[in-house]
Amino acid sequence: MADHLPYGSWLSPVSAELLTAGSTRPTDIRAAAGVTWWSECRPDEGGREQIVRRDPDGSLHDVLPDDFNARSRVHEYGGGAWWVTGSVVHAVSYADQRLYRLDESTGPEPISPVPISPEPPEPHSLRYADGCRTPDGRYVVVVRERHEVPPGAEDDVRPEVHNEIVALEPGPAGTPGLVHVLVCGRDFVAAPRVSPDGRRLAWLAWDHPNMPWDGTELWVADLTPDASGALTLRDPLRWAGGPDESLVQPEWGPDGRLYVVSDLTGWWNVYRVDTPGDLLPVCPIEAEIAVPAWQLGQSRYQVAEDGTIWFTYSDEAGGRLVEVPPARRPVVHRLDCVAVQQLRLDGDRLVALVSNATREPTVVQYRTERDRSGRVTGLAPAVLRAPGPTGLPDGAVSRARRVEFPSEAGRTAYGWFYPPAGDGVAGPHGERPPLLVSVHGGPTEAADPSFRLGTQFWTTRGFAVVEVDHGGSTGYGRPYRRLLDGAWGIVDVEDACAAARWLAAEGMVDGRRMAIRGGSAGGFTTLAALATSDVFAAGASRYGVADLASLARDTHKFESRYLDRLVGPWPEASEVYHERSPLSRLDGFTVPIIILQGMRDEVVPPTQAEMIVWGLRTRGVPYAYLTFEDEMHGFRIPANIVRAITAELYFYSRVFGFDLAEDVPPVAIQGWRPSDGPS
Repeated sequence: MADHLPYGSWLSPVSAELLTAGSTRPTDIRAAAGVTWWSECRPDEGGREQIVRRDPDGSLHDVLPDDFNARSRVHEYGGGAWWVTGSVVHAVSYADQRLYRLDESTGPEPISPVPISPEPPEPHSLRYADGCRTPDGRYVVVVRERHEVPPGAEDDVRPEVHNEIVALEPGPAGTPGLVHVLVCGRDFVAAPRVSPDGRRLAWLAWDHPNMPWDGTELWVADLTPDASGALTLRDPLRWAGGPDESLVQPEWGPDGRLYVVSDLTGWWNVYRVDTPGDLLPVCPIEAEIAVPAWQLGQSRYQVAEDGTIWFTYSDEAGGRLVEVPPARRPVVHRLDCVAVQQLRLDGDRLVALVSNATREPTVVQYRTERDRSGRVTGLAPAVLRAPGPTGLPDGAVSRARRVEFPSEAGRTAYGWFYPPAGDGVAGPHGERPPLLVSVHGGPTEAADPSFRLGTQFWTTRGFAVVEVDHGGSTGYGRPYRRLLDGAWGIVDVEDACAAARWLAAEGMVDGRRMAIRGGSAGGFTTLAALATSDVFAAGASRYGVADLASLARDTHKFESRYLDRLVGPWPEASEVYHERSPLSRLDGFTVPIIILQGMRDEVVPPTQAEMIVWGLRTRGVPYAYLTFEDEMHGFRIPANIVRAITAELYFYSRVFGFDLAEDVPPVAIQGWRPSDGPS
């Protein structure tokens, strides 16, 4: 018999401390000669990224010293911070953004990294990411981002940012040596890849106002030494792409053929590019093989020595690995997981980061099983890195359910719904649970049904959660992604409100106790929804955007023209920016809001939070405001993660009127009276 207790008041096995204590998540992976490397984020070490090596005998050891954090700040979102060639690991240090070399052939003990990039003139002014080594081992070809303050500029002037591809030629014993600039003059570059014979370089490039999921180009040039021996490019030529085509992950096959992912047909699929302008689909499919390139270095397909193409995608039923052998029909291998990411190939084994519905992500190896003719007859999985403990009994795990619901203008929107799940506990008879509508960041991103303790934190306490894939989200093809063009603050708000109304109408949640929450772009949607609708009884914004014009003027280079497509060209569309900004709609705010902000955030500066708090205070709207002095964009420090989520829990307990089962530090809600609870 289950105990019937008020929703929100259930005693949960997921403490706030469990979200960080000992919990590590794999983030990238490499595989060669039977060895597997992966990076993992360690919250209990301040969010440091460590690289772990697993040898064929199963032994594990940390590659980096304890004071090394392998994390790049290129584009501010990083990615592609490390890679492996033979026994040599190249990694970017978060502390100074220099590129370091570690040779693991000396033994299993952590090795002192040697910098191979020059000392920057100012801290963090030279940043590196997403590189590779030439076959002869002489050069490392890598993306470099230069931050330069113009001579004589005031102290508060933002540096000019230049993105380029360079070849580093280390000096004796791997020390910093020469730097050869190969590609410059474009707003952005990514994914430099040297052909197997070392004679050609492929890379991606794009310019403002495009983001990488809007319009990119694939370029190829000959790599040749000049008279002095320095590496140079000759005869660069655009091979694919343009303003209305997004390209991701160029790769050379072992035979020297070039491949890339393109959304030419509306879906990110793999193509072979034999000559400029000649894209040959590898396996046309109405599914997204790539994800938006917020971070560098994604890997969603691989090319085998025999020409077989392996790629991964996900659908409502789970993760898939597709095998496309030469001159044979493609084979879809259904996997027991939610999604497969960072796919790597090493001989007869595929290694990947695997997301699951009921446990933390794992590193999994799939060995190909073949018959006498060489056909793959199956994939034998083996877990190389076990998932971390969840602390949850099976009955307390909330499993995501895909939902589709009607929205404005006849649109259909999507989401993942998590019902409350308690072990031996249920809500009172006839009562519906409170709902948290969670809006992803980006906004060019997507929700997914992967297990996250952060979601289970809420469901095990008796909340229902829906993660909304509003118009503009990825995973549904380019036309759905384009729904947000010129409509940010409209389509996303309509779909978030539609999700809440639909769930309430279906009797799945309590329509009087619905809150909306989100971070970054999701924080903007949260604020915009609260300012323009009466659907929600509360909201929580983490580093959300309050004033679009200020964001357009103040944000970093990568996103500085992002709003041109989402809102309109700046400053020509300044009236639209003003109209869409939550700060301009203070009259619409009536329900309590909690604001959480990192004070070192360069993506959404703290002034955004301070402006909306000022507006709420001026209007007499109840609010709570918590700042975190040592956080950037997103919270990584354990104590701050714990404080942020417990403050939000306490906030909901006051607004929705239930008692908590645990002691939680209170947070002051300015302008709130106990009588202001739900009717």
